[in-house]
Amino acid sequence: MRVLTVVCALVFLSSCGGPAEAPKDAAPAAPALVAFVPQPGGTLADLMRGIPFPHSNTIFDAQTNDPGAPKPAEKAGPDAKATDKFGGLYGGWQAIEVSGVALQETANLLMIPGRMCENGRPAPLDREDWPKFVQGLREAGVATYKAAKARSQDAVIEVSGQVADACAACHEIYRDKTDNKDRCIP
Repeated sequence: MRVLTVVCALVFLSSCGGPAEAPKDAAPAAPALVAFVPQPGGTLADLMRGIPFPHSNTIFDAQTNDPGAPKPAEKAGPDAKATDKFGGLYGGWQAIEVSGVALQETANLLMIPGRMCENGRPAPLDREDWPKFVQGLREAGVATYKAAKARSQDAVIEVSGQVADACAACHEIYRDKTDNKDRCIP
């Protein structure tokens, strides 16, 4: 009986102590991961105007303006615009590279469920042709990036056709409507 009492007392006392210290050579505990669920931040039109439109225009501009040419002098004074100062921080070939990446990343954003068209209709993610069009945009972005890395204006001229085709394929079905209320409907 005495032994049982001593054992119970030891168990009780050990359970009342503070938390056990980690061994000195143990790695720190990993922080808890926060679940992140991508959500659309704007309409399909907002997304298209904000990312692929300006970046595809940068690619198209490189057809006639050599990205490797020296940069023109920056405007100053009251006639200068924010885009004059900050719009070209990553100019030249780097602007074409970034534009290729932007098209690739836009493909990811186009597949986020819940995105709405400007007219309030859901973006057509559930249609069979949508992922094909999105993949075409991704491939155009990859090709643009490679052409820019090669520093070849001829390659950029060639790939700009792929960019135009990727945009047109989707626009012909979903965007180019006589009435805005019919957009996003094939």
